[in-house]
Amino acid sequence: MFLTLFGTVVIAGIVGYCSEKSDFTRNGYLPSIIICVGGAFLFYFVRIMFGVKFGAPGVDAIISSIGALLIVPTHWRR
Repeated sequence: MFLTLFGTVVIAGIVGYCSEKSDFTRNGYLPSIIICVGGAFLFYFVRIMFGVKFGAPGVDAIISSIGALLIVPTHWRR
C-alpha cells in the first residue's frame, strides 16, 4: 500500500509534466505537477476510505490527475 502511494505521486508528476509539454495546459510546469499530485492524493485516499476505483492504481492515478487538471484551472480562470 505504501509503494502504491509513491507510484501514484510519480505517475501524477509525469502526467503534470506531459500535460505542460504537450500544451494541454498553460499553468507552468510546477503548478501543473502540484495540481496533478494533489488530485491523485485526494483520489488515492478516497479509494482507501470508500473503495471507489476505476481499475488498477496506476489507471486511477492517471484519471484523477487529468480530472484535477481539468477542474482546478478552469475553476479559477475568468
